[in-house]
Amino acid sequence: MTREPDKTGRRGNAHRQVVATDEVSGRTLDILNAAAALFAERGYHGTSIRDIGERVGLLGGSLYHHIKSKESLFVKIHNIALQNAADKIEAAIADLASPWERLERASVTLAELQLDPASITMPLMNDFHQLPPELQAQLIETRDNFEALFDRLVRDVPLDKGIDRKIYRICLLTQLNSLCNWYRPGKYTPAQIGREVMKIFKPSGTNPRGC
Repeated sequence: MTREPDKTGRRGNAHRQVVATDEVSGRTLDILNAAAALFAERGYHGTSIRDIGERVGLLGGSLYHHIKSKESLFVKIHNIALQNAADKIEAAIADLASPWERLERASVTLAELQLDPASITMPLMNDFHQLPPELQAQLIETRDNFEALFDRLVRDVPLDKGIDRKIYRICLLTQLNSLCNWYRPGKYTPAQIGREVMKIFKPSGTNPRGC
């Protein structure tokens, strides 16, 4: 059962998906997992090093044997989460040739990530404008690389010559990334919501399998 968001728009952590990576293991991975869940639940400002330490049973200097700072921890988790999201989207569109099908599948996959109560990806992404400017600067390259995936997909679909593709891509991502602000489980699944969004962004009469 999907939990309702709290007043901050965040969801409970009962089934929160944690970071999975081959880069780290053991105690460091435990810390990444705990921090990822806390950042997703409470946001960057609402999470302290003490909170992270308490969740993994490490306090004071013991925790700093594994991490440099809360800032560096957030950057690492954010980058892993965003790369995982990009990998899922790339895998979802790998067998498709039609530009419209590829863009729709990518949008549906992003909607599913956005609305998955177990996902850490979207809460971390959506926290961006609440972060200190110096921390935002460290995340921009990864975010630009993620958005470049949609930039390529939008570039391939046939659109009216009068449509600015950059603005089209920004508007599409804005809609998909804001779904958690209003979506409530019930009438539509996340995948159906993603397809409904694409109906708005796909020219009338377009054959989804056509080029």
